[in-house]
Amino acid sequence: MDNFMHASEQIALFCRMNTNVKKNLPIRASEMGMLIYLVKTQGEKTPNAVAKFFNVTKAMATNMTTALLKKEYIIKEQSLVDKRSFSLIPTQKAITLVENAYTEYFKTMSLLQEKMGKEKFIEFVDLLEVANAILVEEKNNG
Repeated sequence: MDNFMHASEQIALFCRMNTNVKKNLPIRASEMGMLIYLVKTQGEKTPNAVAKFFNVTKAMATNMTTALLKKEYIIKEQSLVDKRSFSLIPTQKAITLVENAYTEYFKTMSLLQEKMGKEKFIEFVDLLEVANAILVEEKNNG
């Protein structure tokens, strides 16, 4: 039981330390994550793709889309093939925000890689991937 308590404390501290870094944003952290995805990815830029990438519901991706549309960070571009579908296009306002905040946003990850060393950092991320996959599977089955 002490192992679980210690693990819980360490995970909670890590999450708090990583979350507290992302201050002074004009939008919510989840919306910033979505903007980074839309600006930096070469992949599909639809609400469904966002939902899959962040492993959230399509409704949650739609809510973030609506908020970012209202704040003029993205525009919707209707598909020429399927009129029901649309792409999310970041505006210059979004691109500027991402470019200005990107380094600060990932400062914690850069620090960890620098201090842990590349090999341990990669191992750390690999273990997080395994843990997340287990939790996602449990959530989807439960």
